[in-house]
Amino acid sequence: MTKNLLHICVLLLLFSACKPKNKPATATDNTDHNTASSSPTKISNTALIILGTVQDAGSPQIGCKKDCCKNLFTNPDPNRKVVSLGVVDNQNKATFLFEATPDIATQVKALKNSANFNAQEIPTGIFLTHAHIGHYAGLMFLGKEAMNASNTPVYTMPKMKTFLEENGPWSQLVANKNIAIKATENKQTLELTSNLKVVPFTVPHRDEFSETVGYTIIGPNKRALFIPDIDKWNKWGQDITTEIAKVDYAFIDATFFDAEEINNRDISEIPHPFIIESMGLFKELPATEKSKINFIHFNHTNPALNIKSTKAKQVIKNGFNIAQINTVYNL
Repeated sequence: MTKNLLHICVLLLLFSACKPKNKPATATDNTDHNTASSSPTKISNTALIILGTVQDAGSPQIGCKKDCCKNLFTNPDPNRKVVSLGVVDNQNKATFLFEATPDIATQVKALKNSANFNAQEIPTGIFLTHAHIGHYAGLMFLGKEAMNASNTPVYTMPKMKTFLEENGPWSQLVANKNIAIKATENKQTLELTSNLKVVPFTVPHRDEFSETVGYTIIGPNKRALFIPDIDKWNKWGQDITTEIAKVDYAFIDATFFDAEEINNRDISEIPHPFIIESMGLFKELPATEKSKINFIHFNHTNPALNIKSTKAKQVIKNGFNIAQINTVYNL
């Protein structure tokens, strides 16, 4: 073999080793919802994208001394963002953000980058569920110290609207016209574009400053249910299994896996449906219904937050999904 031919062979081997072994996911290639993508997928139609899956305080959580946080302070996981969904409507060149989290800077950038058009830096509209830190604190970055946005539509229920208008620093966003609050009503459909509708509905939760809502997100072909925070399912006036039957995807509260996880706190002060309880409730559902369910809003202590954990594998084995950042769901 000549020296030149040897060089060519070496270069070919190196090139082959550097090529990606798997093709990147597309907006229609989302059959495995339990696999996180390292970057947003380009959406060419109308679709929903997961922008965060973690409970309000993030992961690692401030002051945490447990093993679940130990290495994350020095080696943070870029996929651990506070719970948020994005929706893209390419036909109408619109983007919508569900929840304004402390991670809003990277989340709105990911939403913009997922659009198959030159989307604005700030979404066409922002939907809030309630006044707990992980769900609205990101609004601060729309103010003059940061983005200094102009009249960004923020959709809220009446009590949340009053809270933002009458309490600083949020009232400054209103006064400076960084945000324009759009009042919503329980179970009243909002027509956002020719391809998108949203229906807010109240759910029971710790409503210190505002009511708490979930959303039904309606696209041209499919529907999604989004309930990141709720008390126990039996406290709600609706039957969750009936509501799941009405949609194609359900993103539901998975804050804690079970009671043992938070044995250092009074569970009555932070009621949520444990994953283990929800799986028991949904146990008799057919496989097609179970596959709609995507657990989301994981506390930093929740072992299912780690997709490789025994608990996460148990959830998937039972026919459910663990929500993963950057996964796309066609609407």
